[in-house]
Amino acid sequence: MKLYLDTSTPETILRLDQKEYRLPLGNQLAEQLLSVIHQKLSEHHATWTDLTEITFMAGPGSFTGLRIGAAVVNTLTDQLKIPLYKSTREQVPIILPDYGRPANITPPKK
Repeated sequence: MKLYLDTSTPETILRLDQKEYRLPLGNQLAEQLLSVIHQKLSEHHATWTDLTEITFMAGPGSFTGLRIGAAVVNTLTDQLKIPLYKSTREQVPIILPDYGRPANITPPKK
């Protein structure tokens, strides 16, 4: 089973084979993403090990959304030993998000 994931906007797009889900996870993305993927797999009578590949929309888009999505797909493909593709279908060892501009990371305030 193929998984496609796009977390670049507040509405997460998740596709399992040909079935697409548009999920308004917004600022709940980090808390809910894995459980939502698991729930949708269950609806297809599938488990994590039924995934055969993952394609990820690597950007440009939301800095936080891309970081969360990249962490999830990198972890899943590493643990499941399955291929990972950018939305261009180019196989890569890990996803490096494209934010469309330089990351604006400020030093922590102490």
